[in-house]
Amino acid sequence: MVKVLVVDDSAIVRRILATELDRDPEISVVGTAADPYIARDKIVKLRPEVLTLDVEMPRMDGITFLRKLMKHFPLPVIVVSSLTNKGGEVAMEALEAGAMDVLCKPGGSYSVGDIAVLLREKVKAIAKSGVPKQAIPATTSPGTTIRSMTKTTNMIIAIGASTGGTEAIKQVLTRFPANSPGVLIVQHMPEKFTTSFAQRLNELCALEVREAQDGDSVSPGVALLAPGNFHMVLRRSGARYWVSVKDGPRVFHQRPSVEVMFRSVSRIAGSNAVGAILTGMGADGAQGLLEMKEAGAPTIAQDEKTCIVYGMPREAVKLGAAQEILPLPTIADSIFKYVDQHSRKVDSTHRGSAASANNVNS
Repeated sequence: MVKVLVVDDSAIVRRILATELDRDPEISVVGTAADPYIARDKIVKLRPEVLTLDVEMPRMDGITFLRKLMKHFPLPVIVVSSLTNKGGEVAMEALEAGAMDVLCKPGGSYSVGDIAVLLREKVKAIAKSGVPKQAIPATTSPGTTIRSMTKTTNMIIAIGASTGGTEAIKQVLTRFPANSPGVLIVQHMPEKFTTSFAQRLNELCALEVREAQDGDSVSPGVALLAPGNFHMVLRRSGARYWVSVKDGPRVFHQRPSVEVMFRSVSRIAGSNAVGAILTGMGADGAQGLLEMKEAGAPTIAQDEKTCIVYGMPREAVKLGAAQEILPLPTIADSIFKYVDQHSRKVDSTHRGSAASANNVNS
């Protein structure tokens, strides 16, 4: 039984979250708190295993409280924030301060039912992972990128992640060179939150990172992040790769879904791609990664030791979908090992074709 404390200044939100969490027989809401000061006392008294935390509260904001909590009494925390531009920005701050995941409050595009299903699953997943892990140090100094490629390639790099994925994606993407092959990313996050996440990555990375829009070309030096509440699929027109951003049923309770993106990459790019599945709960993307592997694409799964939640990668490994199972700090290097191999193979093919043409003409 996972013991949960719900912290939010809205009595209505506290009641909704507590009621929906208590519907799961594996979860027990041991208390609620209207602000961080009440939460502090209840944490000491009730010893919850997971906290849900609002960020905009009176007396002390959630980010300040979160930083104090992680320093003195670290607990797995899921931030539940309002679906606004400001909400997205503070959600990113919360993740950097130690929160393990973020969700939006019910309303607008997200019903109580949608949020309740995700929240219950996230609570159980992060409870199993225990106290938040420290970020795994990279193998190179911060900001050091993989060497720039001598030539561009039309390969597609596809990356999927969920719980813990914002830090994992940051560690991988900040090592990519400015002329990296085009990158497609699905991170389970609500709309507004993905906008802020893309902006934050763009400030840190050598390549351009932006939230995808329908019809965007997949180009070298650009990483496209699937917008929250929309699926992103790869398309092709002649030599041009582009993305379709669309509505549709949730897959594994998710929209965007890693599965949807990986399957489109397997069909459209085939062996002209490399896939990586990172930390996250559930099974989203596991079958899609297998389809990429069967289409001839190299595939990578993050290992259990460096995952915040070893769910999606574990399911991929169980299916035999991962060609390699690697710790987070080595994944970027492995991706570009395959990019280099593909580039050399293409060069060899072109040289062979040119030699054959010369022989015919001589």
